[in-house]
Amino acid sequence: MKKIIATTKAPEAIGPYSQAVEANGFVFLSGQLPIDPATGEFAPGGVKEQTAQSFKNIAAILAEAGLSTDNIVKTTVFLADMSLFAEMNEVYASQFPGAFPARSAFAVKSLPKNALVEIEVIASR
Repeated sequence: MKKIIATTKAPEAIGPYSQAVEANGFVFLSGQLPIDPATGEFAPGGVKEQTAQSFKNIAAILAEAGLSTDNIVKTTVFLADMSLFAEMNEVYASQFPGAFPARSAFAVKSLPKNALVEIEVIASR
């Protein structure tokens, strides 16, 4: 059985998907763009600021599920260009107080709304 997880503290889905779905002790978050839910706009700045905002959105959704970044077991990072990797990675590393989760990172042709970064995660109870 699956449970839909949603919060107003993260951007609403911009399509036919859920912010997160819980099933069998795992919480699967949809990719989080760097949208500030208060303004509906991207966090101002470059990839560092956008990465930080994506993680704020991730944290808000995880909190709604009663979890934190400590529960993340896998991330996938989508970048508009691999030249942004080092800057993204600097902010990414600061998001995890303990052991890092498994991760994949890809450069893609483009991201929704021309974002520089999008991050999806899988967390475990």
